[in-house]
Amino acid sequence: MPAAVSQQGSSLASLIEESAKALESRVIAWRRDLHQHPELGNREFRTSGIVAEHLKKLGLDEVRTGVAHTGVVGLLKGARPGPVVALRADMDALPVTEQVDVPFASKARTQWNGEEVGVMHACGHDCHVAILMGVAEILAGLRAQLRGSVKFIFQPAEEMPPEGEEGGAKMMIAEGALENPTPQAVFGLHVTSRQNVGTIGYRSGPTMASSDRMKIKVTGKQTHGAAPWLGVDPIVTSAQIILGLQTIVSRGVDIAREPAIVTVGSIKGGVRNNIIPDDVLMTGTIRSFNEEMRDDIHERVTTMAEAIARGSRACCEVHIEKNYPVTVNDPALTEAMVPTLQRVAGEDKVLFVPKVTGAEDFSFYQRLVPGLFFFVGVTPAGQDPAKAYANHSPKFFADEAGLLLGMRALAHVACDWLESAPPRN
Repeated sequence: MPAAVSQQGSSLASLIEESAKALESRVIAWRRDLHQHPELGNREFRTSGIVAEHLKKLGLDEVRTGVAHTGVVGLLKGARPGPVVALRADMDALPVTEQVDVPFASKARTQWNGEEVGVMHACGHDCHVAILMGVAEILAGLRAQLRGSVKFIFQPAEEMPPEGEEGGAKMMIAEGALENPTPQAVFGLHVTSRQNVGTIGYRSGPTMASSDRMKIKVTGKQTHGAAPWLGVDPIVTSAQIILGLQTIVSRGVDIAREPAIVTVGSIKGGVRNNIIPDDVLMTGTIRSFNEEMRDDIHERVTTMAEAIARGSRACCEVHIEKNYPVTVNDPALTEAMVPTLQRVAGEDKVLFVPKVTGAEDFSFYQRLVPGLFFFVGVTPAGQDPAKAYANHSPKFFADEAGLLLGMRALAHVACDWLESAPPRN
């Protein structure tokens, strides 16, 4: 891990500030263009083309395209020898129809898992791409003074690829995004409506939850609704399972150790009011902050669902798919870089935030490389973030004043880390 960073930051600190301010209007323009033309996971063709062209114009030493379908990886080698740091931005939008009244609102529509949907950057990934494009331009302009190398990872499908496809951080890693050269640290950020513009949020250790997809199919015996004793009712059985699952966290998990969530998000069964159907399908999500607890919850969900179904003389199939691991900020790296964030935003504007039950596939990078993932506020100053529309809402709004802070923060943590980190072996 790097030594303590000086209060003045790296030798490039003043140059970063000048470049960032000069780039602010262009970063905002990039963000608006990307926002108006959003693309879903594994389909970020226009976005990745813009990114690749930009990195090539900057004269980076290497620009790889087509990584994990549409990902782009750029490598900038500084003139001074040193370690390697990676910076990551996600590029995909969501199947959400925008309801924000801005001139650059998305009107895009496309197909997603067999359905026609609206498309919107409802999670702010357009901001992330624009910020990292700006950081790449800042650091490319400082190549002659830069120690070490910077890897720029523009990743598709953070919001999950379409059904039946692979993608995202896991596939980026499988296709060499962290190789040749391998970084010794990785940084990423996320804009959030839970904080006001001008603030940065962070925490050490488990920060964002793991995310697992749950499917439970209950099979009974179809019969007339007026004669339930002639069949086996999968709807009543499913209702009992749903209630039983709520006791896993409330009675079976040590929530004083870490929080956890088991949610049933959909239940489908039956076509008529007077027919008890053959089967019911439930889907849901499981969230936790500890891998051991995660596995225990999976076992408890399966055992409880099967036992309740058996007691009702129904059959039950439980399938749990592990999606994203826990996002864990490396404690030593976090401690070393908090002074940088405080210098950039102001000590009173850097907030130690609660755990986030949302998930991030940035966690896959952190399993291989020490990483720090932090949050940049985009709710306008003076507004209560608790009342702002959350990320993923069709009314999610990002105050573009937050883009400059994101760009400055990411550039400074990269350079401070490069100058304070020990040489590569």
